[in-house]
Amino acid sequence: MLAKTHAAAVHGVDARTIEVEVNSGGEVAQGSPMYFLVGLPDNAVREGWQRMEAAIKNIGYRLPRCRIVANLAPADIRKEGASYDLPIAAAIAASTGMISDEKLDKYMLVGELSLDGSLRPVKGVLPIAIQARRQKFEGLIVPEANAKEAAIVNQLNVYGVKNLAEVFDFFNGTKDLTPFQYDTREAFAQSQDQYPFDFCDVKGQQNIKRALEIAAAGGHNVILIGPPGAGKTMLAKRLPTILPPLILNEALETTKIYSVAGRLSKDSSLVTNRPFRAPHHTISDVALVGGGSSPNPGEISLAHNGVLFLDELPEFKRAVLEVLRQPMEDHKVTISRAKIAVDYPANFMLIASMNPCPCGYYNHPEKECVCGAGMVKKYLNKISGPLLDRIDLHVEVTPVSIDELSRNEEESEKSATIRERVIKARAIQEKRFADMPGVHSNTLMPSHLVREICMIDPSATSLLKTAMKKLQLSARAYDRILKVSRTIADLSRSETIEIPHLAEAIQFRSLDREEWAG
Repeated sequence: MLAKTHAAAVHGVDARTIEVEVNSGGEVAQGSPMYFLVGLPDNAVREGWQRMEAAIKNIGYRLPRCRIVANLAPADIRKEGASYDLPIAAAIAASTGMISDEKLDKYMLVGELSLDGSLRPVKGVLPIAIQARRQKFEGLIVPEANAKEAAIVNQLNVYGVKNLAEVFDFFNGTKDLTPFQYDTREAFAQSQDQYPFDFCDVKGQQNIKRALEIAAAGGHNVILIGPPGAGKTMLAKRLPTILPPLILNEALETTKIYSVAGRLSKDSSLVTNRPFRAPHHTISDVALVGGGSSPNPGEISLAHNGVLFLDELPEFKRAVLEVLRQPMEDHKVTISRAKIAVDYPANFMLIASMNPCPCGYYNHPEKECVCGAGMVKKYLNKISGPLLDRIDLHVEVTPVSIDELSRNEEESEKSATIRERVIKARAIQEKRFADMPGVHSNTLMPSHLVREICMIDPSATSLLKTAMKKLQLSARAYDRILKVSRTIADLSRSETIEIPHLAEAIQFRSLDREEWAG
């Protein structure tokens, strides 16, 4: 007897419907295999037979001794993971007469089976739910632990089940399943913008706060250069608190990535705050950009719509840093293998920090640098010029004095106050780029529009020309200065870029100055 149901294969951040066909019948000779699985399955899918056989037996059913052939179509797509256990087990049960197949093919099923018949959660349920709604299935049956995540998708009945027996009873009509109810918008509003940090915790460093405000307002990349203990990490961790709140579409897009990577926490089904990823400097290039035999998202994709913080930048392997260059321009990463190419979004703000030299005290106001001649420049040369070109703001961080730390003044400006200014500047940019899909901040501005949109006051033109010649800046750095100037002008509500805006942008190119490293 032939029975069919549906599963899904996740590739990148999208899912594709897989038809599970099972045919049973015919005698099996003693000692011969009774189960055959075709359709390009991996080992995890093949091993599912032992889990399914034990699970079916342990919930009180008996598999007949007959030949069972399961096919996962289309056969040219590789099937990976244990999420096929539930749909294959249901199709086997229908094919052998254990359950009714009347409504089996109207549902998509996902789940990993335990030997006792209970269901374990799986990765990638959110894109699977989106695909189930797109294909107009009557419902999606998932493990109970995945129900909240899948129910983010509206206009789809999501059923969370504890074990295989509940699924069999549902298809036999002896038990009804209740769709999981989840108000996505209410949950999003309740848990949004809950951060453990605030800019009011930082004393002094007004110029650094100003630089980070500019970066947040335009989505610009930043590098902080300063001695140990100057507050670089403390400031970087507070950057997400002044970024505009995630909108629901951004939250869903980010949640899809975390779902595919299996990084969603048990208590949360929706990413409501902008991600902040801070990988250690021993990270490999594959872990950073994504990859593996079965391509998985890397840190740059996990930082999508948020912040990627690289502490001690020169300590990262050069090859690791160089792979960042293309994603920083394209805002996505393409991972290619022999038979598959997967795109992962990677629209992140990069904030990096570094010491100015190996000992950390070059240009320190009080401590003397002990590095030998040329060591400072050699240390900086660990970071390539093309990568530095892609970082808009180079900010020198100086230590806060003891007097300033111990001063009992009124509280520093809160993140919420800074964020209000950032949101107003972003609103100007949203209006400016309303007719350009995918462009919503100055940093994403296409090169051909920079000259048109970043209009310079005539008196500021000579200043920019002088800076270009003196600092020997590249054409990309020229565009970066104009974009940062445009952001500063937006914060000032100015239609044109004036001399103060341009001068402030130029001063944030510290590492381009020849005299900086001696």
